[in-house]
Amino acid sequence: MKTGAGPKNSVSTNLLRLRPGMNKISWFYIAIISFFLSCSPQNQATKLTIIEGSTMGTFYTIKIVTTDLRQQKINPDSLKLKIDSLLVQINHWMSTYQNDSEITGFNNFREPEWYPVAPELAYVVSYAQKISGLSGGAFDITVGPLVNLWGFGPEDRTTLVPTEAEIEVRQKLIGFNKLQVKSTPPSLKKEIAEIYCDLSAIAKGYGVDKIAEYLDSQNVRNFMTDIGGEIRAHGRNAGNKPWKIGVATPDEEFGIQKVIPLENKAVATSGDYRNYFEQDGQRYSHTIDPRSGKPITHRLASVTVIHDSCMVADGLATAINVMGPENGYNFAIDRELPVLLIVRENEGFKEKMTPQFQEILEFNKNGI
Repeated sequence: MKTGAGPKNSVSTNLLRLRPGMNKISWFYIAIISFFLSCSPQNQATKLTIIEGSTMGTFYTIKIVTTDLRQQKINPDSLKLKIDSLLVQINHWMSTYQNDSEITGFNNFREPEWYPVAPELAYVVSYAQKISGLSGGAFDITVGPLVNLWGFGPEDRTTLVPTEAEIEVRQKLIGFNKLQVKSTPPSLKKEIAEIYCDLSAIAKGYGVDKIAEYLDSQNVRNFMTDIGGEIRAHGRNAGNKPWKIGVATPDEEFGIQKVIPLENKAVATSGDYRNYFEQDGQRYSHTIDPRSGKPITHRLASVTVIHDSCMVADGLATAINVMGPENGYNFAIDRELPVLLIVRENEGFKEKMTPQFQEILEFNKNGI
C-alpha cells in the first residue's frame, strides 16, 4: 500500500497533504514539463493557456489549447477561481490534515454505527474498497496505523524497525473488510473504533477527474490537467498531436524512461524508490504491504497505469506496486490494463509492459 510521496510543496489550498512517505511518485511530473510544449510548434491560430496553483500538498498545472477565436475567449482567472474552489471542497471532504473535514470526522467517530457523509466521499471510499477487493487487500485505505509504526507517518519513534509483536498489534487495527460504505444514504461504518481512513492514495486522481469534468462542462476540448503527477489529458496538444507524458527513470532525478502519448486518457505512477530508510544495513521501503504489515521487498521500482479515470489509475498503480513484478503483471494481464512496470536488475532496470501498454507506444511511433 502506498505510504507516502516525496517532498511536497504547499501554498493556499494545500490541505490534503500526503503524509510523509505516501508512495505515489507525484514529482515525476517535474521531468514531464518539457514535453508538453515541445511536441510540435504551435501555429498562429493556436493559443496555449496555463493555469497553476497548489493543492493536496503539491502543485497542480492545467494546460489548455484553443484553436479558434471563440475558444480563445477563455478567461483563465475565472477558471482558476472555480478550480481552486472545487479543490478546497474536495479537501473538505477528504483531507486528514483538515480538522473539520468529513473524513476526519469519521476517523474520530468511535461508534460502530453509520456515519453520514457527502455522496462524493462515499463514492471515493466505495471505489477504494472495490480496488481493495480486486487486489486481495494490496490496496487498503485503512493502512495508516502500520504506516505510522514504520516511521512514515506523524508518530514519533526512536527505533524505526518495529518488533513482530508491534506489527501484529497494529494489523488488528486495520483492514478494508472492517470498513463499510453505502450510497443511499451516503454513509460509512467501521467495525472497530480504531479504523482510520486515509485517501491519499486515490484522492489526487479523483481531483484530476473532477477538474477534467468541469473543463469539459465549460466546452474546453483540448487540455491536460496534472495534480502532482496524476494526469488526465483530453483532445490534443498545441501541435495537434496527443499530449506527451514522460515517465521518470527510477533513481535518476530528471531521467525519462518512457514518453507516453495520451489522448482522452489518464495516467498515474506509483513507486518506492524515493522514500525509504536504512537500519543495520537493511533498506526499508515506505511502501507498506497491508497483508504482511511490512515494507515490500520485491524488485518492482515503479508502476505506471493508463485508464479512462485518473482516480482508478491512481489506486491501481498503488495496488500493483504492492503486488510486485510477477503478481502485479498477472493482475494487469488478467484485466487487460495498459501497465508499465520498471523492475530492478543487478545492472540497472528492466521494463515489463502489457500488450495494451505496448499498443499505446506503437500509436506514438506511428506519429499519429
